[in-house]
Formats: sequence, structure tokens, C-alpha cells
Amino acid sequence: MATLLRKIGLIRLHNRDTEDPKHHHHHRSSSSQQGSSLRAKGSQKNSSNKQQGSAGCSSSSSPSKEGSPAGNKAKKVLELSKQPPQQPGSGGPKEKPPPHSAGEPGAGKEPKSQLLPGGSSSGRAGSAQMVPPPSGSAPLAPLGRQQHCTQVRSRRLMKELQDIARLSDRFISVELVDESLFDWNVKLHQVDKDSVLWQDMKETNTEFILLNLTFPDNFPFSPPFMRVLSPRLENGYVLDGGAICMELLTPRGWSSAYTVEAVMRQFAASLVKGQGRICRKAGKSKKSFSRKEAEATFKSLVKTHEKYGWVTPPVSDG
Repeated sequence: MATLLRKIGLIRLHNRDTEDPKHHHHHRSSSSQQGSSLRAKGSQKNSSNKQQGSAGCSSSSSPSKEGSPAGNKAKKVLELSKQPPQQPGSGGPKEKPPPHSAGEPGAGKEPKSQLLPGGSSSGRAGSAQMVPPPSGSAPLAPLGRQQHCTQVRSRRLMKELQDIARLSDRFISVELVDESLFDWNVKLHQVDKDSVLWQDMKETNTEFILLNLTFPDNFPFSPPFMRVLSPRLENGYVLDGGAICMELLTPRGWSSAYTVEAVMRQFAASLVKGQGRICRKAGKSKKSFSRKEAEATFKSLVKTHEKYGWVTPPVSDG
């Protein structure tokens, strides 16, 4: 239908042109005007297409350079500068590591990564991961702390030896075991002279009661382990193996202010208060005390007295 109407319009236009020369002249002028208007529209369309093509460029670029080869080259350089650089032989863009400063050690070298357990790696110090210690392992004390504890213990024991050597009554004397400052054999020369224990010492020609003291690493903040070596005693809070039943010798009853002299005077008072005697039974009196048995007995009695309480005689009862 549209085609038929278009043909009818053309026929009428042809008839008008052939019938009226003035109209024909007017048609030619209108046709030229229409052609010029079409050319103007085409130029406007081309210019709009150029503007659309340059829409992605920077606003500072001039339109005259857009269509020229120099403008296309500048546009290409600008686009390449925005893309990350690629290394030869790589399949895609990679980040370039930050350059080292001129005074930084190891400038121009890539940091080596250290492989950690579990397959992870550590690069710089900021990204390093801490490796936890194995489960069930006890943490080790720092070397500086161990040295400090050793120095404190040594100074304290040296002072103790000097104070004991200056005692005027010769109450006790000390001998180092294998020249070790932390293992002492202490001789108790005196007990209450009105006690039966003192009479036993006179009758058996026993000049002293020999004890052994070993000092732990954290002495004087922990008590020494003390046991009787000879003679073999009965009662007086002296138990199997030569263990001594005194709260003062336990972590619960110990104080770092206690000196070896004070501990020995308390022990002498306990012997008298507990009616200690020198064993004179045949066969049993010759049996020596054992350290292993003393340690086991002391551990057992500590558990018992922590449950039922402690009873330690004062020094005034000596």
C-alpha cells in the first residue's frame, strides 16, 4: 500500500513539472536546497561521529589532534601507560616489587621467602608467621633468668657460709659435698643438754648429728631438702630414710627470710620436743638412712599433714 501511494505521488509530481515550467524551475531550486541541506546534515553527522569516538580521551586533548596520526599515537601511549607492565615470558600482568631505597641493605635483591610448617612461606619481617611450639612441650626459661637465679642463690649461700663461720658457740659447722656450693653436709654439735638425746650422745660418744641439705635452683624462694644421715634416730619427728617432719621445710611453711642457722635451731628444738633418741637396737642401729626412701617419706607426710594440719614445736621449747 505504501509503495502504491509513493508511485501516485511521483506521477503527480511529474505531471506538475511537465505542465508548469515555473513550477519546474521552482522544483529545481527546491531540489538544490534539499541537496545542500542533506550535505549539511551529513557533515554534522560525521562531526558527531568524531566527537563520539573521542569521548573516552582526556578532556585536555584538542580536537584537531584526535584525527591526526600524532593524536592517535599519543592516545595509544596513554592507554599503554595505564596498563600494568608485563614481564617477558609471563602469561599475564604481574605486580612489580617496590624498589629498595639507596641506603637500604640488600637493594636490588628480591627478599628470600622462608618455608614454614604447613606449606606457608614468610616474606618480609612484617608478614612473618610465628611457629607455635610443639604441643606437650614445657616452655624453657630464658637464659638470662637462669643466670639471675644462679647468681641470687650463690650470693645467698656464700653469705650463709660466712655467717655460720662467725658463730661463737660453734652450734653447727658446714662441709661442702664434692666442693659444690649447693650441696651441704651440716654437723649439729649441740642440743638441749637437759634432754635424753644429749645423754645418748654422751654415752655413745656421738660428737654431732650429721644432716644433708640440697638447695634448689630457686633458693631462697623455695626450701632446701633436708634429711638426717647419721646416727640413726628414733622419734623426734625423724621418719624413714631420715626424712624430717617439719612444716618449715615445705613450700607452704617456708619463707625466704629463713637462714640455715635458724632452720637447724628449729630442728634441734623438734628433736627434743619429739623425744628423739639414738637407736641402740642390734642390727637396726647399723642400718644407714637412704635418700630415695627419705624423699618418698617426705612427699607422703606432706600430703598427710596438708590434709590434717601441722604441729611444729616452737624454739622456746628447746
